Amino acid sequence: MNFIDDFRNESFVQTLLTEIHKISIRQVRIMEVCGGHTMAIRKYGIHTMLPSNIELLSGPGCPVCVTDQRYIDLAVALAKRKDIIFLTYGDLMRVPGTWSSLENEKAKGADVHIIYSTLQALEIARENPKKKIVFAAIGFETTIPGTAIAITKAEEEKLNNFFIISAHKVMPPPMSALIEEGIPIDGYIGPGHVSTIAGSKIFLALAEKYNIPIVISGFEPVDLLQSVLFLIQMINNGKSGVKIQYSRLVSEEGNLKAQKMIADVFEPCDQHWRGIGIIPKSGLCLNNKYSKYDAEKQIPVNIESGPEPKGCICGQILKGLKKPTDCTLFEKDCTPFHPIGACMVSSEGSCHAYYNFKEVE
Repeated sequence: MNFIDDFRNESFVQTLLTEIHKISIRQVRIMEVCGGHTMAIRKYGIHTMLPSNIELLSGPGCPVCVTDQRYIDLAVALAKRKDIIFLTYGDLMRVPGTWSSLENEKAKGADVHIIYSTLQALEIARENPKKKIVFAAIGFETTIPGTAIAITKAEEEKLNNFFIISAHKVMPPPMSALIEEGIPIDGYIGPGHVSTIAGSKIFLALAEKYNIPIVISGFEPVDLLQSVLFLIQMINNGKSGVKIQYSRLVSEEGNLKAQKMIADVFEPCDQHWRGIGIIPKSGLCLNNKYSKYDAEKQIPVNIESGPEPKGCICGQILKGLKKPTDCTLFEKDCTPFHPIGACMVSSEGSCHAYYNFKEVE
């Protein structure tokens, strides 16, 4: 198949929809756990094409959205220091903390920069040897190798002014946590980008333990509809397990070189997820060998964290308990131009996707 045209082919889409409608015999709840899937579902109107008894839920798949408020407060506190140049990917700039955001601090004069790769962060460290360079390292398995590369290169070059604050997370633990909490989920649309690195094997234990089907999906209309079809077939037949729909990029083993790189630099640690709380072994922190690059350990700052913004239900949305349209702030006080909650900031956030593609209903 052609990588673009065929995966958006109207005839293929209609064939898949016909089969989905034909075999949909009961109410099912399917959760996607990738922000890219959330955005694609809304953009292409996938949710409007399916039978009414198939409900698509947006889960904790947006790395910006699941980053907890304390982390933002930590980033803000570090960015305020005169001896620090603070670096971040773009979406994190506008996420509100308890008292401020990185965007607000930059407007007040803090030395905050948006970067596009960790190698750019190293270049800034080389060019500013008298400054402490702190990088906000967030994201799932997709972005973790980039941080690992930066740490190993900093070690090779003896860049003693480079640091990170890690909010890196791995995907299976929150998927387990939602099921353990009793949230009704009949199947998961598994994350495609995460799986290119980690491989589909990381979901096998989850599927077996909870007797649930997981289909690793691509991001085009045909990908998503075929994944839904596979899930409905598995649910109807009482089958669990992991199936790869996104076979043009995902394998069972994943990228072994990237996995080794991650394992050499990071170790599992407990991590806080917005709306869910602390999930054991769901994060990755620098191991002892590289702990000298951990800004939280090496550059202590005072942090005062408070509750989530009043009225924001981002946490419940990330758990699939609510939808953005259930929030009284949605489209009124909370918009992409003035986000109150984290789910409205990133283009992969549920609230942002609902707002941006609200005409696709």
